Parts: sequence; structure tokens; C-alpha cells
Amino acid sequence: MSLGKPLPHDAAPLHVTGAARYVDDIPLPAGALHLAFGLSTIARGQITAMDLTAVRAAPGVVAVLSAEDFSDMPDCSPSAHDEPLLAMGAVHYMGQAVFLVAATSHLAARKAARLGKISYAEETPILTVDEALAANSRFEQGPIVWQRGDPAGAMGSAAQIVEGRMNIGGQEHFYLEGQVAAAVPQEDGVLIQSSTQHPTEIQHKVAHALHLSMSAVRVEVRRMGGGFGGKESQGNALAIACAVVAARTGRPAKMRYDRDDDMVITGKRHDARVEYRAGVDDQGRVLALEFRHLFRCGWSQDLSLPVADRAMLHADNCYHLPNIRIESHRLKTNTQSATAFRGFGGPQGMLGVERVMDHVAHHLGLDPLAVRRANFYAEAGALPPHPQGISGKMKEAQTTPFGMPVTDFVGGQIVAALEESADYQARRKAVADWNAGSAILKKGLALTPVKFGISFTLTWLNQAGALVHVYQDGSIALNHGGTEMGQGLFQKVAQVVADVFGVDAAAVKITATDTGKVPNTSATAASSGSDLNGMAARNAAMAIRDRLADFLAEKHQTEAARVKFRDGMVRVGGEEYDFARVAMWAYQARISLSATGYYATPKITWDRVKGQGRPFLYFAYGAAVSEVVVDGLTGEYRILRADILHDTGASLNTALDIGQVEGAYVQGAGWLTTEELVWDGKGRLMTHAPSTYKIPAASDAPPVFNVALWGQPNAEGTVGKSKAVGEPPFMLGISALMALSDAVAAFGDGSVYPDLDAPATPERVLAAIGRQHV
Repeated sequence: MSLGKPLPHDAAPLHVTGAARYVDDIPLPAGALHLAFGLSTIARGQITAMDLTAVRAAPGVVAVLSAEDFSDMPDCSPSAHDEPLLAMGAVHYMGQAVFLVAATSHLAARKAARLGKISYAEETPILTVDEALAANSRFEQGPIVWQRGDPAGAMGSAAQIVEGRMNIGGQEHFYLEGQVAAAVPQEDGVLIQSSTQHPTEIQHKVAHALHLSMSAVRVEVRRMGGGFGGKESQGNALAIACAVVAARTGRPAKMRYDRDDDMVITGKRHDARVEYRAGVDDQGRVLALEFRHLFRCGWSQDLSLPVADRAMLHADNCYHLPNIRIESHRLKTNTQSATAFRGFGGPQGMLGVERVMDHVAHHLGLDPLAVRRANFYAEAGALPPHPQGISGKMKEAQTTPFGMPVTDFVGGQIVAALEESADYQARRKAVADWNAGSAILKKGLALTPVKFGISFTLTWLNQAGALVHVYQDGSIALNHGGTEMGQGLFQKVAQVVADVFGVDAAAVKITATDTGKVPNTSATAASSGSDLNGMAARNAAMAIRDRLADFLAEKHQTEAARVKFRDGMVRVGGEEYDFARVAMWAYQARISLSATGYYATPKITWDRVKGQGRPFLYFAYGAAVSEVVVDGLTGEYRILRADILHDTGASLNTALDIGQVEGAYVQGAGWLTTEELVWDGKGRLMTHAPSTYKIPAASDAPPVFNVALWGQPNAEGTVGKSKAVGEPPFMLGISALMALSDAVAAFGDGSVYPDLDAPATPERVLAAIGRQHV
């Protein structure tokens, strides 16, 4: 059995030795050009004049393109066709591409791009959600509203009302490999090498830009040095630019953003404001809840609508909310176009309801865990979908605000198990004792749960294809539509294929994602990489295995079901053959040893206008306990310990899954603590380098870091009964923010809620401590 084994990442030796090849490492044919964009220096206005004489005269420059060089400007948008490759008169954010330089070296292109002289008629930019609301600057005519029950009526009869607002910062992806692409002209089209999570999107956009059929554009992705959603749509501009230059010059072209340019040009996680009003009883049960989500989306639509939708879809997290109203505004501003980021809006929605639970507990003087537990969905099995009730009527499972039955809830069980294994209750008392005897340093402790839905909310994206070859010597080649960005997807899918054939995973050769081998791929996003591609690859491998079994069964006059593939051997009728020998026999018997596989996620239906349906095949669950210490004189803090129990179903690879959980927690905690994006009043991003934007370092991980997997098989028929692990554990980092809130409250007498915004930088923590003494 290959499934579940804690095998290392397939490219781990290459990563640590520096031998792994990324797009910028791939040698291009002689005469390759290097590209750079000339960027706007204002956030909003009209271009009145452009002098590119110095750019064209700069050393090494071969070509310079601006809007006037296009009769039909290529579009880079993944959605609304509102992202021209180059600005067409109007400028919408500071850092927008205005012209394109092609030169003989990367440095020459960058230097030349800074020589352009552009004049503008500058206009007042819209930078904040308040300014966007005042100007009615948005991407849909009005707010999207989903409602269940009677929140207004329930609010009126509630014993207590708790209300507040929380500002939630964005986040820079900070993938180690920046955005990069290359284009090589071919006699029948063009080959694109791209660091992208969505090869078919690149293929589609390049084909449109060059007026080619998609079959004339081949996109190859061997690996990315990180993605986190930032390479789902943001790589389009680079690939299109390279393709255009290659088509016009007949020479290969490559484009790579430097880190500063990458941060200035590309979109971030959506920052947002969540306003809330909750009606609760004296035990903290939420009887009514009203949310208002204000999402700052930036200058173009990109993926903002589904991101904001997913925030609404996760506004309940683990809590059954019978009376709820969610109002969502998708606001257009003159800032970078916010885009996909790990969790895809889910973290913002989930953080909103966790803030409510924390605020309610503080208001009522209760343990936050008790309040959370009082609002949990019924456990799986406690309310089956259709058992007979006492009255003879059919009971129904509790449903989410969007009407999806929650029949697999194990959040309460996970929380209870973690509460015990992390010694939560004893540590809570120990923290209280510490705080009573320490005036300057205060500790905080918090346990928060996660319930995250798995599937694309755009239903047709829930499909995948794969291609498997078995060669006559028994070696196996695997190709599928998923992309490898360091998460170990290729290794997991190889383990799935190896398990089908009963061979060691090392026998499966993993090949680069290639639109010429597997067409119409969906983005490797929405935590769906293993679910979709693993099942497609399994189906392809099963088709070949069934042919081999039928062949041997006929040869041995037995049933195909009696043919067993295990430990590199094939057993039938009391005989045992090496897998390679069986492959050779099948080849000589003219049996096909190649197959395509396809998988489409079942059971899902979704109406985003009504906000009703089953957008997810299942939910992934988890919980984390974080302990922090805060310095009351400076606001500085440390995460001392984290204990995590996370639900990955029957894990395909425990080592990779634990690594994903650890990394997700640290990245989630970074989003909510140190990673602060700052724009000035002109719309200039001030935090555009690691010197000013602080991602977590290795030293920021908690020194005591306990991670365990729940280990129970998925109730749904996923590949190997596993569950997705890319995005769900990111929200475990919310426990770090809630622990900081707990520590800040310890500086006061309990009368003032800490009201921490995110990221809770030391400055914000110190200000919150100051409010405790007012």
C-alpha cells in the first residue's frame, strides 16, 4: 500500500540542493528577449502625454509597445474582461502597466522601463471602503444579501445585544519564486512556460491575445516556488506580454518581476471590514446575527465576487445560526486588484464569526470555549437526515445559512479531543494564575475551531483529467491537470497511481503539467488538487489495471477479481509474476497500456444569486489552541505554544499533510499579527519589500508546536477517503489572534473589550492595552 505512507516530497532532494528547475532556470534559445513593464506613478487619472524616446534609445532595447501599438488590446482578466494588458488612456492604480519594454537582458529592460516620461491629468483616487461606499463604487449594483430565519424578530427578543466592527488586513502572497513566464515561438503556435496555478487560463488568454485557437498554445508547468492563490490569475499579464513579443519579433521572450515590482503590481488578499450585531441569551447562544461585509476589491473585478461569496459561505464556521442576515459589498478602489489567496475569502468570513464568539464571551464573562461549544452544529450522527421523530415527523439535519445540510460535523469531537490532549482547562487556570502575579507580562490562551467547505463554488471547475502510461518494461508515467507549488500534490497523486498497480511510489514517474497532454484543466486551487486530480489519475490507472486483470484472468481461466496487484507483483491462480513481466506480456498481446482518466465532483449544486444549494461536497474540520505572552510596556508578543488537531480524512501522505498544517498555521498567524500592508494617501503601496513587510520567520513559529491528524476516513467517496488540506488549516491561525485578545483583556478589569483589529501588530496591541486602562 502506497496510500498514507509519510513519503517525502518527490522533489525534496532537488529543492535542498538547488537543482530543482523553475521557469527562470530553463535555458531559452539564442536571441531571447527579456521584458519589463513601465508602471504608472499615480493611482487614478488620464494619460495626457507619453514620451518613450529615451526608453527606445536605452542600451539593449529591441522593442517598446504602448496602447497605440495595439488595434485590439489583449485582456488579462479571469472574469470581467476589465484588465487591459496596458493602460488605455485611463490609469486605475499606482503600479498599473502603461508600456512594455523588450530588451536583450533583464536588467536592461528594467532600467529602460524607468526612463519613460508620462504626463497625467490626475484625479482623486478612491482608496478606502468608506470612500467607495460614498461614491457607490462597486462591482455589483448593490450589496448581496443572504438571510435565513427572522434575524430582526429574534434580535428584538434577545436578552443581550453585542455589536462591533473589525478591520481585517490584506496579505501579500510572498511566494519565494516571483511571477515569471516565457514564450517560445513554434512552427505551429507557441509554447508557454509559466509559473501558474491555472495553465488552461494562461492558454486561453494567450490564444485570445494572439488570435489563435487554444490548440495552438501549449502551456507547461513543472513546478512553482509557491503560489498560495497569487498565481491563479496574476500570471496572465506576463504570459500574454511574452507571447505578444514572441509573435511580433519571432524571438523567445521571458518576463520576471523583481520582488518590489511584484508586490507593487500584483493583487493581495482582500482586506475587509466586518460589522456585526448579535442577539444572545445568557448562556451565549446566538439567537440572531447580522453581518455586514465590506470588501475592498481594488481596480478590477478579478476573482472578487467568488471570494466575497466564500466569505459569506463561511460566516457560520462551526456554528448553527438559525436567524442570520449577511450583507456583502464588493467595493471598487484605486488599489491593486485583490485576488485569490489561500482560503479564498473563507478566512475573512470565519474570522468575523470567531470575533463575535469572542466578544459575546467577554460581554457575558464566560469562557470563550463554552460560548463556542454552546453554538456548535449537532455532531455527525446526532441528527441524521431522516430519522423518525417522536411525533412521527421526519427530523432534518441542521443546515448552513445557505441551506446545505451539515451531516458530517465532527468539530465538537475534535475540540473535545484537543481540549484534553492540550490540557486546555488546566492551562487556562495556569494562565489566570500567571496573570494575577505579573503586572507587565500577561499570557493569553484560546481554542478556536474550523469548518471549511471543499469544492469550487463555480460548479464547472469541479472536474479534472489525467493521463497514465505503463511502458512495456513496467515503468509508469503520470500526467494530470494539477500543478505543483511545493505542496506535494505530485507525490500524493503518484501514491494513488502506485497503489492501484501495487507498486512502489518511486516506480511512478511524474511529468510536468502540460495542456498538450491533459486539456481543460481547472486551477489548482480551492484545496481541490488531490481530490480532483487524484481521482482522475486513479480512474486512468484503474482502466489499465482492469485490462491487465482481464488479460491474466483469461490466460489463467479465472475471474478478473481474483487477480491481485501488490508489492510489485501480480498474483493469479496460485502464480506470481513481476509487474514488469505482466506489462510486457500485455504489450505483446496488443493490449493498450495507456489511458485517460476523468473525474467530476458529484452531488454539488449552487445558485449564487439566491445563496442556496450545496456548493461543497464535504467539510474539513480542525481546531487549534494557541498560547501567547504580551509585553504591556511595548505591545510586543510571542506565540509560546500551539496545539493542533486537524481533519485530513484518511491521509494520503501523513508527512506532507502535517507539513501543510504547520505551514498553514504559521501563515495564518502571520496574516493576523505581523503582515501589515500600508498605502499612503496617494495610493502608493509603502510596504513593498521584506524590509517593510514582515512575513513570519522560522523564529516566529511557536517553540512548542504539537500537530496531530484526526485520522477518521471521509464520509464521502473521495480518493482514498482523504480530505483536502491546503486551505482549511490556514484558519487555525485565528486562535493566535484570539489568544492575543485574551492576553490584552488581562491588563484590564474585564469591563472593556480588547477590540483588536487585524493584523494585531505590536502597535495595535499596545493601543488596545491602553484602552484597558481608560
